[in-house]
Amino acid sequence: MSKFAKPFNTPRRADSKTFQLTLNPSCGLPQRVCAEWKRRSFYDLPEELLQYRYPKTKSAAEAGALALISYLKKKTEEGSARRLSIQNITVGAWIEKFTAVETSPRTGINASKNKPNSLNTLDAYHSYYNCHIKNDPISKLMMAEVEEEDIMEFMTRLSVSKLKNGRQMGGTRTFATVISFMRMTFNEFQRLNRTNFNPFQYIDKPKSNKVSWDALPEDEMIKLFSPGVHGNAMEFAVCAVMFLSGLRRGEIAALRPEDLDWNTPKITVCRSWQRFASKNKVLGPTKGKKSRIAPFDPVLQEAIKKLWEENGRHEFVFCDKKGGIIGSQWIENRFKKWLKRAGIELGGRRIVPHSSRHSLASLLEARGVSLRYIQELLGHSDLQTTKIYLHSTEKTIRDIGKKISEVMGNGLSEQGEEHQDMASFRVS
Repeated sequence: MSKFAKPFNTPRRADSKTFQLTLNPSCGLPQRVCAEWKRRSFYDLPEELLQYRYPKTKSAAEAGALALISYLKKKTEEGSARRLSIQNITVGAWIEKFTAVETSPRTGINASKNKPNSLNTLDAYHSYYNCHIKNDPISKLMMAEVEEEDIMEFMTRLSVSKLKNGRQMGGTRTFATVISFMRMTFNEFQRLNRTNFNPFQYIDKPKSNKVSWDALPEDEMIKLFSPGVHGNAMEFAVCAVMFLSGLRRGEIAALRPEDLDWNTPKITVCRSWQRFASKNKVLGPTKGKKSRIAPFDPVLQEAIKKLWEENGRHEFVFCDKKGGIIGSQWIENRFKKWLKRAGIELGGRRIVPHSSRHSLASLLEARGVSLRYIQELLGHSDLQTTKIYLHSTEKTIRDIGKKISEVMGNGLSEQGEEHQDMASFRVS
């Protein structure tokens, strides 16, 4: 029997439980048309076959395949069957593809670069689509027929719409990110349809007036480590890893004991919690999808030792006695208490947990550390770490660590005392 005796194949995907569609030459369609329908999602069916896009059973998938073959044969007679799955798709249906791993054209691109997909990014795409694109008139236009004027009209409607706080979208970061997302989806469409005109080609990217988080100066940063600021060893250790290593909240909770190099010393930041603030959080790559090296100061080393003495050593570094990890809200709530206990007045400044990274960056820059290395340290770029930059950074952080030790009234100012017991830290 011929390998392609069946006119089509409709296997079920093991990962997503959805069906996949492949048309074989034995279906009677030209080879070039069948090639367009090799291992494709039923979601790609044209608008005329909308009712077949989400088959729940094998028989429903086969019915959809037969309907597609009949449809394409008719189009072949008219001379318009090739690339029908791409050309005959609405703006809304095309953009919605980017909101799920199984259907996003970006999934294959990331896979070709050996990069994992970010669930946080997909969640953001899903929010942009549902809140700002799905119900707009542009979503019903055909992708191949959208013109620059249509895009400008959409941008006008979006700019005058209101956010939940009552502000108009125009000029906000949300407006800029939605347009950037939409531009990306049209760029991908043009990549697959090289002859198609991209309506975003001559439209400038909108700029947003992004308000950055404020940084704490050195004296206030040291105040956060004064006696009485932290309620227990966990709070002290988390505060130390935030301000002395520059880790994000999702990276802190995802840190494992094997990521700590006590000899060099250094921290390898190679994973983070995706959807950290939700119940559906999962372990994934760090922001930027690459590992990096962070400093591992003696103050932080002793803080972790003390934490493990009290709560035990578990799968992750920062765990309670039962092995549960800290959450996003835990850090948010504790951070506010630390500021209050340390007597730090905000005075209109935007000081949040993420400000710890800005504080560390500002401190290093003020001490003459290369801006290029600071970007690498915080995971903001692809620049390579150099030994000379690492040395100057470690010295700067070591100086701050000594000041923290002095504020807490212990003797961690000498090299030989760096590994003394954490009990002298007087964590209240």
